Amino acid sequence: MKKSILLDIIKNKKNRIPCVHITNINTGEEDLVTASSSDINPFLMDTIKEIFSTDKGRLIHLDGEDFFLDAHNPSLNLVIIGAVHITQSLVTMAKLHGFNCLIIDPREGFATQERFPETKIYNDWPDEVMPEITIDQRTAVVLLTHDPKIDDVALKIALNSACFYVGALGSRKTHAARLERLSKDIGTELLEKIHAPIGLNIGARNPVEIATSIMSEIISTLRNG
Repeated sequence: MKKSILLDIIKNKKNRIPCVHITNINTGEEDLVTASSSDINPFLMDTIKEIFSTDKGRLIHLDGEDFFLDAHNPSLNLVIIGAVHITQSLVTMAKLHGFNCLIIDPREGFATQERFPETKIYNDWPDEVMPEITIDQRTAVVLLTHDPKIDDVALKIALNSACFYVGALGSRKTHAARLERLSKDIGTELLEKIHAPIGLNIGARNPVEIATSIMSEIISTLRNG
């Protein structure tokens, strides 16, 4: 790999810009592209977008030549609103899957370093924290407080961001009431992005199982769209 390309990859990762390193197997020529790169073959760009979501390199044949495409994505982030019992299991699982975890909860009795060691915690309201942190296409946002005073404002911010996943705890009845409240300020198209009831339907009953269902849904959304 050329030194200039390596430096660009490092710079892109620092600035949280996904990029793909393309090597022409036949000629050895190299290129580095992002989702906003211009003058890229449409078929190649479609493949690049798939690689952004899968994090998997791929060998393709195009116009009589072979190309190897290698993804260089920024780290994955998980922003959790609510330091509840489910959060403890979810943080453990998310870290195993390579997510950087961040917890926001103004309730200092819940969000403590003792309960969540080695995890970034903000004992502030979501509207004070979320505008100041990175919420991009490599970020998932999960709302677990079950308290509209905390969750609703976080939902508004998350739905207007580029995050790839937004999930909110609550029954179908709770979610229906949530949609009714938020519909005054947020359009139907954005509200449809909310995964609720949160998590894959695996029949989860306890906090660990619910955390498993949430983590599974996050990964499924990341990989499958």
